[in-house]
Formats: sequence, structure tokens, C-alpha cells
Amino acid sequence: MTRLPGLDTLRAIAIVWVMLFHSYLIGGLGENFGVLERSGWMGVDLFFVLSGYLIGSQVFVALRDTGRLDMKAFYERRAFRILPAYVVVLGLYLAWPLWRETPLMQPAWQFATFTFNLLFDAPQRYAFSHVWSLCVEEHFYLVFPLLAIVLAGRLTATRFILLCAAVVVGGIALRAWLWQVHLGPLEDAGDPIGPMYLRYLYYPTYSRLDSLLAGVAVAACAVFRPTWLAWGQRRGAALLGASALLLTGCIAFFDGSRLGFWQNAVGYPLVALTMAGFVGMATGSTWLARWRIPGAGWLARASYSLYLSHKGAFMLTVALLDGRLDGHPAWRFIAFALVVLAVGATLHYGVERPCLRWRERRSATLRGPRVIQGASAAD
Repeated sequence: MTRLPGLDTLRAIAIVWVMLFHSYLIGGLGENFGVLERSGWMGVDLFFVLSGYLIGSQVFVALRDTGRLDMKAFYERRAFRILPAYVVVLGLYLAWPLWRETPLMQPAWQFATFTFNLLFDAPQRYAFSHVWSLCVEEHFYLVFPLLAIVLAGRLTATRFILLCAAVVVGGIALRAWLWQVHLGPLEDAGDPIGPMYLRYLYYPTYSRLDSLLAGVAVAACAVFRPTWLAWGQRRGAALLGASALLLTGCIAFFDGSRLGFWQNAVGYPLVALTMAGFVGMATGSTWLARWRIPGAGWLARASYSLYLSHKGAFMLTVALLDGRLDGHPAWRFIAFALVVLAVGATLHYGVERPCLRWRERRSATLRGPRVIQGASAAD
């Protein structure tokens, strides 16, 4: 198994960016972080593209080389990867109110069945809300391998491109309709639209397929049309520059107006395209693929534990500080960072890594196809 430094770098950026975004729970981290905080939700889309690339690569390589996919092994590997740390953090949320962002939670069965993102309905029950993205990932893990098996051998490159285009256009139309039906009347009446935005547009899997699809498209290109990806990577500087420019445009487009009609209708495919550009250039021989940042490898490996636990760590730090550093923003930032890293490391080394090691000691029949590491928060 080979870790790719470029993908580790992107995953490290994604987790730090998401945690900066969620710092609104503790009053933000200062004016100097304003734009980074407000746009940090895009870090989840980067995770989605990385996940689509990783899982897509695994499934496509297996189908290309053997014509089959060991579904039992695939799902067991996902279960060993996702569930142990998740169960521990969910247990903390259920048993320890100090750990929660809000006193109330959605019903526990929604977390157990990964349906939270489809059924969220009350901002008063917001605790552990970031599990919405894990629900999206779980739905992807469940459906994508089956879909890939059904379509294996039936899709030419042209048909695959047309299918991807149809999904993107369908998503735009669906989000436009959902906005008009559920958010438009509220906006016209001057009522808050935030809860409906989360319920119908931001959280549901059916609204957030663009970035996963972008990652799958990059994987399909890498596995079935490697010369196409190599062509792009030979022009890595230009494509990275274009991706950086598009990212700047996306940040400006969404800044201060994430709830708008056009942002929700067409914004997500633009963000997905941006992140796909970075992921595509983070493999091969580009400078981004070779770029090693001190600490990025550890952040990448621990990103799943950090993602699950960082909001709870924020709340724990608030209780521990009890306002003592409110007048010292630099020290306050350091305190939050240290607690988040300590809690994430405890979960990573105490639960996540032992379970992964035990998984690797299982029999060869458990082992699913394995291509790369370092590609997502839940590889």
C-alpha cells in the first residue's frame, strides 16, 4: 500500500478547513480567518471528491482486472473502517450532554441507520449534525459498487460522459425545484430559510452527488483512460492554476449568500469541478503529488477521528476554559487547537488504528481490492 503525499496534503487541508468552518460554534477564530471560516464547508466537498476517487479506483481496478468485485469483503472493510470510531463518538453524544453543540439531538435511530441527513428537521436538535456527510458517504458505499457492477462492460467512454452530464444536469434541476418549493416561499415571506436549506438542499444525499461523481470520474479516467489523465498532469501547472482561479471564484460566489437560489442550483457542480482538478493533479508526477508538508501525513491519517470528534472537543474546551481566555484570542486559539488534536489523537490511536490493524490481520478473503491510501476521511 502506497501513501500518496499529494492526496495526504489535500486531506489535511480538508480537515483543517472544515474545523475552521465549524469554529463558528465557539465564536469564530478571529477576523483574520473570516473568509477561510465561511468557505470551510467546501472542505467536505474536497473529502467527497477524494472519497469518490478512492472508492472508484478500488472498484474499477477490481472490475477491470478480475471482472468481479467481492462485495462481502468490500462492505466488511467499510464497516471496520467507519463503525468503531463512529460508535464511540455517538456514544459520547448520547451519554454526555457536555459534548453536544445543542442540548437536544435528533432521534438516536437516525444516527444508527445513517438517515440523519434525510430527516433533519429542527435546529434545536442540531448536535452531531456533521454526521450528515458520513451519511452521504455511507449511501455512496452502499449503492456505487452495485451500480458499477451492473454497468460494467456496458458503458463506453462517451456513454459514461453522457451519464455523468445527466446526473449533473438532473441535480441542478432538482435543487432548483427544491429551492423554489421549500425556500422561495419562506424568503418571500421574510421567514428564516436556514433550517429548510439544511433539510432539503445541503444535507440530503440526492442534493450532494456532484463531488462524489467528480471523484468517480477522475478514478474512471485514471483506471480506464490513463493517457487522458497523464495528458492533464503534463499540464499540471496550468490546470492547478485554473483550479485555484475557479476556487477563488467559488469562494466569492458563495461568500455571504450560501442560501441563494443560484448558489444552490449551480454552485455545487462548480465546487466539485474545482476539487476534482486538485485531486487529479495530486496523483502522478506533478509537484502537488510530490509535495510533502510536515504534519500533513498525520493529519490525513487522523482526519476521520478529528472529523468525528472536533465539535465535541470544541464544547469540552468551552467548559474547561469557562471564559478565562476570552480576552486573549491567540491563547484561546491554541487551547482549542490542543484539545481538538488531543481528543482526535486519543480516538485515532485508541480506537481507529487498533481496529484497522485487526482488520488487516483478518483472512485474505476479507481483503477487498486496494489501490491507494491517503485519499479521504474514511479510506
